[in-house]
Amino acid sequence: MQRFEEYLSNNLPRVNTFHPVYEDALGVMITAGGKRFRPMLLLSIVDAYEPMLYNGALPVALAVEMFHTYSLIHDDLPSMDNANLRRGHETLHKRYDEVTALLAGDALNTDAFLRIAQAPLREDIKIKLITLLAQNGGSDGMVLGQAIDCYFENKPLNIEEVKVLHINKTAKLIASSLQMGAVIVGLDSTIQKSLYNFGIDLGLLFQIQDDIIDETQSEEEAGKTTGNDGDKNSFVNLLGLEQSIQEADTLAKDLQKRFEAFDEKLQYALQPLMIKYLNRHKG
Repeated sequence: MQRFEEYLSNNLPRVNTFHPVYEDALGVMITAGGKRFRPMLLLSIVDAYEPMLYNGALPVALAVEMFHTYSLIHDDLPSMDNANLRRGHETLHKRYDEVTALLAGDALNTDAFLRIAQAPLREDIKIKLITLLAQNGGSDGMVLGQAIDCYFENKPLNIEEVKVLHINKTAKLIASSLQMGAVIVGLDSTIQKSLYNFGIDLGLLFQIQDDIIDETQSEEEAGKTTGNDGDKNSFVNLLGLEQSIQEADTLAKDLQKRFEAFDEKLQYALQPLMIKYLNRHKG
């Protein structure tokens, strides 16, 4: 984490412009904190299998975090969630204005792919990485999930539809982060698929836990706007708090079994993150 944070702080977007806040707007939400869950998944796999490639993977990990941050900036906009707080700080449209927030998100989205293209990795590897991020973050991935989420506010979905929503909106970027790490170190396609499928269910667990946090924690505890899901198709709204906790517990136990079937290097790589997140909903 420390190595990534140092790299991140030294490689924020830099733009030589007379615009008074544009450059600050590009970096402020990245440096505001966050769990760094997605880049840590990617880097943990690289470090476990091919530590010599770690420095080459850092731009890719930063790209994933930039892409994720763009999605949060847009998710918080007045036209979507209209949130005031993110990562313990004012959202960008509150700090500056809506246009600045919108354009900062656009820039981070585009620049994420530039970071991968310029990474010191083989060209064929970079093409695969760009493809994975685009497939899972674009029209048939995260953006689709966000579109479903916004369109069906105040229109209840069934549990399978809610899972489709959150697989796209949240889980695919988590799953692709695992697969991108596997691509960098050259793990075979069977392991890549297994990691991706594991990441999809891990992302679902992550979302259920997030819905529980929204229901049970204050804004100060969560570091973001909470109690804002009343019109949303969240797991808590559909299943209730108690059943959502049970669902999270069942999914966590299944993920733990699958995790224990991974080889020793994968278990070593992911163990710290699994300990932290498989039990995040408890207590």
